[in-house]
Amino acid sequence: MKLIVGLGNPGRAYAGSRHNIGFIAVDTLAKDYRVKLKRAFACRWLSAKIKLQGCDILLAEPVTYMNLSGAAVAALLKKNKVALKDLLVICDDMDLELGRLKIKSNGSSGGHHGLESIIASLGSREFSRLRIGIGRPDERCDAAEYVLTPFNRQEGKQVAKIVETACACVKAWVMEGTDKTMNLFNKKERELVQ
Repeated sequence: MKLIVGLGNPGRAYAGSRHNIGFIAVDTLAKDYRVKLKRAFACRWLSAKIKLQGCDILLAEPVTYMNLSGAAVAALLKKNKVALKDLLVICDDMDLELGRLKIKSNGSSGGHHGLESIIASLGSREFSRLRIGIGRPDERCDAAEYVLTPFNRQEGKQVAKIVETACACVKAWVMEGTDKTMNLFNKKERELVQ
């Protein structure tokens, strides 16, 4: 089984925010496979199972808030007996322009609090992550506030396209692994999705 975790913050106040693009990607995958993410009693996540080319996949969204995502991810791995090599975390990245994405097999948190929490809880950086660009705010806007703002109407079409590309990237990761997927999708990162 492979585990695909989208990061974000639960609740209507955060729905559609830049920080929730991981949730948006997982919601899109769930919709594509006609499944509904559900919360089991006392679980710290929403989840649904899908099959892709015969491979069992668990889609999940922690409902612990971004900065505490690690506890939910560690519990998901343990409960479902998923190896670190079969974990893919999808999150936002301010260092990538809106319309870009980047997949890696390991690495630091890059200052992302959700990834920091996961690294701390797992005691390892050895898991794949798909970063989706949300761009940086101008110097007048506080970064912490910026990530919690929704995408504006002008950005909406771009967001839909990059999420579609992110879903294709996830499917390639499931079938081909991280290295081949990096070769396919990280080359495209030079070209902004219009």
